Amino acid sequence: MERSVVQFTLFGLLLSLASTLPNKPSQFFKNVPPVFAQDDWDIYSFHINSTVTSRYATTVITSRVANRVDESKEIEFHVRIPKNAFISKFRMFIDGQVYDGVVKAKEQAQQQYTEAVSRGESAGLVSSVGRTLEEFKTSVTVAAHKKVTFELTYEELMKRTHGKYELQIHARPMQPVRDFKVIVDVHIQEEAGISFIDVKGGLSTKALANAITKTHIDKEAWVYFYPTVDQQKMCDSCSDQGMNGDLVIVYDVNRDNGLGHIKKSDGYFVHHFAPSDLPRVPKNVVFVIDQSGSMRGRKILQTRTALIHILNDLAEDDHFGLITFNATDINEAVLQGARMLNDHSREGSASILILLTDGDPTSGVTNLENIQSNVRQAIAGKFPLYCLGFGFDVDFKFLEKMSLQNNGVARRIYDDSDADLQLKGFYKEVATPLLTDVTMIYVGGTNLTQTNFSQYYNGSEIVVAGEITDNNIETSTPQVVAISSNRRILFSNPNETVESTQTVSDDRIQRVWAYLTVKQLLDKELQLSGPEKEKVKKEALELSLKYSFVTPLTSMVVTKPPGENTDVFHKPKEGETPQRRHLCSPHFSVILGTHGPIAGSPLFLPWTTIDSY
Repeated sequence: MERSVVQFTLFGLLLSLASTLPNKPSQFFKNVPPVFAQDDWDIYSFHINSTVTSRYATTVITSRVANRVDESKEIEFHVRIPKNAFISKFRMFIDGQVYDGVVKAKEQAQQQYTEAVSRGESAGLVSSVGRTLEEFKTSVTVAAHKKVTFELTYEELMKRTHGKYELQIHARPMQPVRDFKVIVDVHIQEEAGISFIDVKGGLSTKALANAITKTHIDKEAWVYFYPTVDQQKMCDSCSDQGMNGDLVIVYDVNRDNGLGHIKKSDGYFVHHFAPSDLPRVPKNVVFVIDQSGSMRGRKILQTRTALIHILNDLAEDDHFGLITFNATDINEAVLQGARMLNDHSREGSASILILLTDGDPTSGVTNLENIQSNVRQAIAGKFPLYCLGFGFDVDFKFLEKMSLQNNGVARRIYDDSDADLQLKGFYKEVATPLLTDVTMIYVGGTNLTQTNFSQYYNGSEIVVAGEITDNNIETSTPQVVAISSNRRILFSNPNETVESTQTVSDDRIQRVWAYLTVKQLLDKELQLSGPEKEKVKKEALELSLKYSFVTPLTSMVVTKPPGENTDVFHKPKEGETPQRRHLCSPHFSVILGTHGPIAGSPLFLPWTTIDSY
């Protein structure tokens, strides 16, 4: 069957599902006015300073506020930070005294939180806001004509996607500020240097262009954002209440196509591996799409639009399959997708299974642990499963656990006007496999983060960190072994120089290791049960406490001056409070094909497969 006929058939199938009116768009970002009158207090200085070394960003937000009236006033500190970041420090400076936030085990902090709520006090929380941000908010009473300084520090490892890193800085001081500065110091200590750096986001507009200064010299780059008081009211989301928007620093580094870049410091190392000059690996991709009643209307229209785009992007040697299901029998649908890939596997290709659903299992096998066990047995580690949860009526934790158990990830697709772009964006991340069965080998390394990866995709990056035995990683030769287009390939450079940081006491590489280790332990803990789960949880908790990371296992307790509330800050989990929905009886459809002709015609019948790819 020609590609145009396959595309028309796919279009017709999905169009027939879109019989209801589109849902009303959701809103995730709303301008929240200041709680307190601007005349009562004055933010006279607001600075954001972010330093990036070895793709690890440490950002410090400092807000200085003065009470201008003749009586005590409650002053609020209200900022937004990236969801992937860990808060590592919070301090308040009031009348010569320093009030530090202390990171404690969540259970320890819970009692203080409960007591504060029972007394009718407001216990502070870090809460999710929109797709990429979390909100940190606290307040303190400041005496007449006195000042307070708030200082928040957070850390994150930059993730490379689509061939670039993005550092998101959200600027929202809640009123125009005379001394407003955003300083981004992107310092890449790498011989290859920075290949490009750009500034995007809602604050990178023509009206604010002269407020942005960008400097790039070989291995270092700096971005400065100094808007005037008038300019702070000029962005699309700005107003008389001041600046409200994002600066996104986009950059990448120069690369060779060998072993990559290894950097060590103070007994720890980090390895960034991202070869690009490799032949693409043909892929077999199967989409398992929920077509239940709640998916009708705009959701299925957007899904159809994304799938048509994806179909157009398939290469001549790519194979694809489509399974649709309703009533939400997720178990049987995913097993059908796994069987399809297992039955039509090809040497020298990479298989990918992608599930898109907006609900929880309500028919067939509905026990979540049984579904996860069935799927894990069916996939048997042979290919990754990516789960896309559409909206907020889905048990995201269930999808996340099932993905992690099968070498994939879960991603929420927000029910908004750009859902099709979100779907296409995710697919683009996995559209070009370059390597499969990747193994990172470090003789002389210990306490390593993840070293085995089922697939490596163009535009991404594999990052491994660990401790160095006797500080002698230079005496060994790190290696990467992988499969490329059906042949084993070895990345090794005996002459590779392991770069050291200039300061022996510099702990940034160690913190990269701690950040990665905690993230991966939290993922592992989600997959386990019983004593093993508790053991991994304890290890993640101990590291979180040691490095003062606010994670889902810890909380930050902020003690204020006498008579003030004690705030307890928790980091929210994605999809912590899933909702349920009930649907109709099950029905499945299957379509399987290639970019070019396929043997036989697609059959839209329950539980039908096509004999040849």
